[in-house]
Amino acid sequence: MSAAQERHHLLERRTVVLAVGAAGAAAALTACGSSDGSGSQGGAESVEQPGSGGAGGAVLAKTADIPEGGGVVLAAQKVVVTQPSAGEFKAFSATCTHQGCAVKDVTDNVITCPCHNSTFDAATGSPTGGPATQPLPARDISVEGGSITLA
Repeated sequence: MSAAQERHHLLERRTVVLAVGAAGAAAALTACGSSDGSGSQGGAESVEQPGSGGAGGAVLAKTADIPEGGGVVLAAQKVVVTQPSAGEFKAFSATCTHQGCAVKDVTDNVITCPCHNSTFDAATGSPTGGPATQPLPARDISVEGGSITLA
C-alpha cells in the first residue's frame, strides 16, 4: 500500500469513528430528555390525581393526607409537604442540602434526612441538626378545595 493510500485509509477510519461517536452522544442526550420537558422523571400523569406530575398546577396531595405536625415526602416530585400547625401547609425541596439525599419523613415538625441524620424545621425548612447548614429551598404551593398544588 502506498503512503497516499495509507493516509486515505486512516482518514476513512477516523471519519467512521467520529461519526459513530457523534451518533452515540446524540442518542445519549436524547435519552436524557423528552419532548414534554419532564426529563428523565417520566411523563406527567393526570393532574386530578394526588402526587401526579411536578409542574405548576399539578395536585401534590389532599390536605386530609398531611398530618398536623407531620408531612408527606413526594419522592417522584422531589417535594416534601408539611402541616406545622392546623391549616398551615408548607412545601420544600425533598433534596437534603448536605449531600443531595432525599429526605425520608416528617415527624413532630421535623423533616429528617436518612443519609447523615440532618434535620430541618417543618415550618421554615431551616436546618435544626446534623451536618446540613443550608435550609431546604421552599416550594410555592396553593391550597384550594382540599387540594395542594404547586403554584
